[in-house]
Amino acid sequence: MDNHSYFSGIGNAVKTLLIGMKTTMKEYFTPKSTEQYPENRKTTLHVAPRFRGRLIFIRNEDESYKCVACTMCEKACPNGTIKITHEMVADPETGRKKRHLIDYQYDLGDCMFCELCVNACNFGAIKFVNDFENSVFDRNKLILHLDKEVYKGGSLPNILDGGAPYEIGKFNTKTK
Repeated sequence: MDNHSYFSGIGNAVKTLLIGMKTTMKEYFTPKSTEQYPENRKTTLHVAPRFRGRLIFIRNEDESYKCVACTMCEKACPNGTIKITHEMVADPETGRKKRHLIDYQYDLGDCMFCELCVNACNFGAIKFVNDFENSVFDRNKLILHLDKEVYKGGSLPNILDGGAPYEIGKFNTKTK
């Protein structure tokens, strides 16, 4: 009985080895397609429009922002990525005090991209865009002041619309 289990174990091992070799040989002869990044990224790179790459302020036509410094996004952030500085200023028309945003600091390096801040914002003042090329050598450059910068789009054309056209089931490997 031990001989039978010994030889059946060897048979199972050989069978498993042959299945693995068959899979390897099949993949070896399958034509490969490589997306040439970063060389062809302007013409071939496709990024899903719902991808969360970085946080930006939504601006009006006059480039003013909608943020009223309510700090709801700061409170919703699980790891303290957002820090809002504000002051109370008297409104000249009504004389009532209201919050005035001094600084909206967002640390891209610490962000978990969970979008809880966007969901907590009652004024629709912030959103995530799919711009993902944010690598820098100095981590201090990842601390952004959203109220002071006006985001005009990423470094890639049509990145906010998803980038290059995408066909399901085909590799996106057009040349420049």
